[in-house]
Amino acid sequence: MATAEDIQKQIETLQIQLDSLKQNARTKIDKMSSEVKDSNPYSRLMALQRMGIVNDYERIRTKSVAVVGVGGVGSVTADMLTRCGIGKLILFDYDKVELANMNRLFFTPDQAGLSKVDAAAKTLSFINPDVEILTNNYNITTVESFEKFLDAIRLGGIEKNTPVDLVLSCVDNFEARMAINTACNELNLNWFESGVSENAVSGHIQFIKPGELACFGCAPPLVVAENIDEKTLKREGVCAASLPTTMGIVAGMLVQNTLKYLLNFGEVSNYLGYNALIDFFPKMDLRPNPQCDDRWCLKRQKEFQARPKVDIPIVDEKVTEIVHETNEWGIELVSEDVKEAPTVSSTGLKLAYDPINESKSNEIPENQTTNDDVSLEELMAQMKNI
Repeated sequence: MATAEDIQKQIETLQIQLDSLKQNARTKIDKMSSEVKDSNPYSRLMALQRMGIVNDYERIRTKSVAVVGVGGVGSVTADMLTRCGIGKLILFDYDKVELANMNRLFFTPDQAGLSKVDAAAKTLSFINPDVEILTNNYNITTVESFEKFLDAIRLGGIEKNTPVDLVLSCVDNFEARMAINTACNELNLNWFESGVSENAVSGHIQFIKPGELACFGCAPPLVVAENIDEKTLKREGVCAASLPTTMGIVAGMLVQNTLKYLLNFGEVSNYLGYNALIDFFPKMDLRPNPQCDDRWCLKRQKEFQARPKVDIPIVDEKVTEIVHETNEWGIELVSEDVKEAPTVSSTGLKLAYDPINESKSNEIPENQTTNDDVSLEELMAQMKNI
């Protein structure tokens, strides 16, 4: 009869074999095909590279992203990143899928009762089996779980014992946001904070680079700044509103900027808001607060300030004359700063260019009068001459 020690050894052997199979499978799919055919799931993504938007789209396979909160925004965010072919996705949540979540995107009624991370992982693996998906079913705000969260993002990179490339906060409470803020400040990890308002008609994303941009504690919401218990703000029998449209838009904003950051194209928005009532998208930069309560934030600020300053080269602003070849159509390139009055006849009509009779096209015919009080017949005659 096998002892407990023998069984443990067998389990360890099987785990090693499983890890080896996973690694072999990942090696086969690490190379994205740019071949344009219906059976290639990456052909339209690789088109971004062919069109010059992204230099090397295949780098997405080397990126690891942590998504904290797999609810209305987080589940759609994970869905989009999976379809984009992210290398590794680490999910954090401790809630279960409820039928009340069905007004949102992603989850389905048959998943009610399952943990959100397990339900999400099953769906995402079906959508794109190339993506490595890890699940963490615990509350990151508890002391024990916070340490596990730290380790997960500190060692969750594609390469062994490297940190994740980016953390995405998609949680719906300030306590969890502050936990993510503390962890990322401590580990010096860049992250995005996101949220949707309680009335579901506005939302935002905020990019946070420890020491360089304001952390979540630098300019906290009122409930954090005044140390108010968030639970006291919730009224019994009243739940927050939720619109799949707003959730989808915020998730789209979040993933779009995530891709820009990971693949280095376009401009990453430091803060981008959304007001659904008037379709308003405010943008701004939030700088760190020198009196932030987070000690790790203050440390990162000092490190950033100690970095050597990069001198911006002075561009010689010489006015370069536009040179172009002459052409038979008489087209000229002129500076937008030059306001040249068009040639106008005494009747107020702009004289058209006549390529056949160029020398006379801008001349007033001899029989054309300069008197503004002309009859209709005279005006018609002048137009014929023109």
